[in-house]
Amino acid sequence: MSDRNIHCHEENKEYVLELFRAGEFDYIDAANEVVEGDFFRFIDAKGYLESFAASYPTPRVKEEVPTWFYLAGNFSMRLHGVHAFHAFPYVIRCGGMLNVFGEKLARKTVHPETGDVTLVCEGFNEKNDYVRQAPCDQDTLRKLAKDTDSEKLTRWFNHDVPREFKKHHVFDDDGYFIGDASFIFVPDNPNYEDSARMLFDEHDHPVDPEKLGGMSKAAAARCQWRRCYKLVSLLYTDAQRTFSLRVAARLVSGNKHECPIFYELVDQFVASVGVGVIKRLLLDRGFLDGERISFCKRKYGIDILIPVRKNMDIYHDALGMLKSMQLEFREHKPAVREPVDAPRLPEAPVRVRKRELSRQKTIAAKKAEAPSPGSKDVLVRTEVAGMNDFTSWSSCSVPLSVIYNREVYADGHEQVWLLLDTRRITKNDPGTRREEYRVRTEIEEGHRQLKCFWDLSRFTSRAFSLVLNQIVFVLLTFNLLQLFLRSAGNEKKKELPRRSRPRQMDRLLVTASVIIIYCGNYFATLDPLEYTEILLTLSENARQKILAKTQRLRRVDPREMLPVRSP
Repeated sequence: MSDRNIHCHEENKEYVLELFRAGEFDYIDAANEVVEGDFFRFIDAKGYLESFAASYPTPRVKEEVPTWFYLAGNFSMRLHGVHAFHAFPYVIRCGGMLNVFGEKLARKTVHPETGDVTLVCEGFNEKNDYVRQAPCDQDTLRKLAKDTDSEKLTRWFNHDVPREFKKHHVFDDDGYFIGDASFIFVPDNPNYEDSARMLFDEHDHPVDPEKLGGMSKAAAARCQWRRCYKLVSLLYTDAQRTFSLRVAARLVSGNKHECPIFYELVDQFVASVGVGVIKRLLLDRGFLDGERISFCKRKYGIDILIPVRKNMDIYHDALGMLKSMQLEFREHKPAVREPVDAPRLPEAPVRVRKRELSRQKTIAAKKAEAPSPGSKDVLVRTEVAGMNDFTSWSSCSVPLSVIYNREVYADGHEQVWLLLDTRRITKNDPGTRREEYRVRTEIEEGHRQLKCFWDLSRFTSRAFSLVLNQIVFVLLTFNLLQLFLRSAGNEKKKELPRRSRPRQMDRLLVTASVIIIYCGNYFATLDPLEYTEILLTLSENARQKILAKTQRLRRVDPREMLPVRSP
């Protein structure tokens, strides 16, 4: 960053208070301490903000607004669930970002006659003829986003961002990664650039229009045409499924197949961070490709776990071998995952306990209405078995292991589905592999959180560059927030990644009312009583120096008394 740019202030309470007791300080402000401020201090201290700004593919030859501020403004908007750039000035005024970058970026001025509080910003150049209430015009950020080349932005997110994550040792030795393809629905407006209009059933699964006549009238009536994009992404997660990061993504028209696009993402990610980061890749049926599975195993050493479609020859071959071989099936009981919020009924108020007991009775009554024990819908047990060295898939040149999953129902009928694995299995492995695949299925809740609660598809523009900009910065903000919550100082907040964004913000926003003292490139936060105590115990010389400095700061600049121009 150049000297003109604003650096984050570093917290150093001991140093700042030592100078303050001697009468030295630069600025004093009162604020609600928000974790948004801690979030920006975290990404600045880790070097994310500066590194991302250095590699960002800005379309501007002359940098009127620093790229780091453009990125920080985008992050702040996404944290607040706001995507329209015209709301940018209001977001940064009510958020915690400006408190982090100090009084040079923004300061508060109180009108002596009316008592109105005005946020005064100098901006980043010497072209401002009016007092501003935001560091830059929101239209400057919107135009920068719209002018950014889509291919370059995608490459930046898929190449430079994961490289930075690797530098900070984000990826662990387990190397669990997941492939995902999700439809992003938009209003049926053809002006959404590069979108496609497709037919979907009631479960949002695409339907071939030519097969509509073969469906029942009721099923056909529930189908509808919808306009959409498709987001193909590569996710990183830990084996405990406590969080997930989207480390590569590509937004395409909804009618494009995800398989070749995804394996291109894998190639780009490996080219960016090197071989050995991805050790385990969990995929769904949409990514079945024998040649690419073989390539990933031989070239990158990636072991892939993926289910088989029932209309594939390999499925029928595997079932045929199951009948001819005496495989040992073992009962499998899936592990129970603890809920995010532990029940607190014993310590709850009386009326809350009564309400909860009433709710439990209602649930028990509904269970009593469930299918009878002999119904075909009641699952009795799940059994698993495995077999190595399966080579029936002609397009796959590496030997595969097959995990047979047999589900037995109360009426005696069975359902069998298969998992293919490029990693060999031992006698006790089939149950472990099935449990391992649950990492992919359980992470689906994270997809729902992202799409529903982070407003991933609530677009305010139909230009593809702005649609892509919103998706990229929502994903990147989501990633950085996960890393922040898992940082050393947030041990008690590690469960928050499993919550929705509104629930996260409920827990994260206001934590205390504080007094912020700035001195040099450092700051200290004090509660009001602590600040009052320090003032009352200062030496006379220090009090006089602080009084004189405070009186100078309270003198309102006549320029700041002018009507504030809307940003």
